[in-house]
Amino acid sequence: MCLTRQASPLRRDITVSPRTPVSTETGPAVEAAKAAKAREERATGLRGSIHRRPVTWFFVLAYVLSWAAWTPYVLSQNGLGVWDFAFPGTGAAPQLLGILPGGYLGPIVSALLLTGLTEGRAGLRAWRGRMTKFRVNWRWYAVVLLSVPAALTITSAVVSDSGPAMPTAMVLAAFLPGLIGQMVTTGLAEEPGWREFAMPRLQERYGPLAATAIVGPLWGVWHLPLFLTEWGGYPDVTWVDVLKFVITAIAFSFVMTWVFNRSSGSMPLVMLLHCGVNNFFSIAAMDMFPGMTRQDASSAFLLGSLVGALIVLVATRGRLGAGSASGDGALPGRAA
Repeated sequence: MCLTRQASPLRRDITVSPRTPVSTETGPAVEAAKAAKAREERATGLRGSIHRRPVTWFFVLAYVLSWAAWTPYVLSQNGLGVWDFAFPGTGAAPQLLGILPGGYLGPIVSALLLTGLTEGRAGLRAWRGRMTKFRVNWRWYAVVLLSVPAALTITSAVVSDSGPAMPTAMVLAAFLPGLIGQMVTTGLAEEPGWREFAMPRLQERYGPLAATAIVGPLWGVWHLPLFLTEWGGYPDVTWVDVLKFVITAIAFSFVMTWVFNRSSGSMPLVMLLHCGVNNFFSIAAMDMFPGMTRQDASSAFLLGSLVGALIVLVATRGRLGAGSASGDGALPGRAA
């Protein structure tokens, strides 16, 4: 959600995080958990604190590293205008140059660093395996690829009070390359931290509802400095815009938790869900709804996120896919 506004305890239980089957006694994830527990028992001082509270340290590092890297962008002519400097380029180029360093230095670097410190090489191997979990039932990819633009088209029509125009050939040609670009930038920068590192550990301790209620607002608030830049509409941004964004992040997080759990922790699929939203508003929305404003786009995303959250909460009775037996990424309905 970063590049376009228009848009553990160490042992893991499949009941709340289907990434690592509990019935398996060997393997990288189990080895990582055993090694991490041994290191935790020996660690003292700062290292001991990191071993005992890895998620807390993740949030602290993600904020500190990202906000520090975003400071030049915020103070530049692309933001508050304190510095007599502007990031070069037109269109999305200044945002890429100004935002991407902080996007990568925050969530993904923090997750990698803490995984290495707490779980060692075995943990990093397991992390890599989850990040490359592409083998998911093909219907999941179809659902995500089709449902995101379909849902956002409907909510955009509701908000703008006008029917969508057929997307042009140029939009259709740019849609897939744009999605791939978003996966490499926004998806890879953010989701390895928020969803892959923090969510499973919090789920094991607090359950899926509370874990999502923690990650959602922290994910949304993490973006706050960017509202002081062109990304957030500065200087015309209002507190209502910021509040809508944070509420959207919370609501959308419930949908993302459900997809993460139901797909047995497929990070590529989670990233695809996230980036599908960004891609729609970056490439298709203005072409299909020529009169759409920035406020309309944020309202359409908010509406879609609230409806999606309500559906998955009711359909799963608040379990959000946790405890699902569908290790192959079967579609909902085959397991409660």
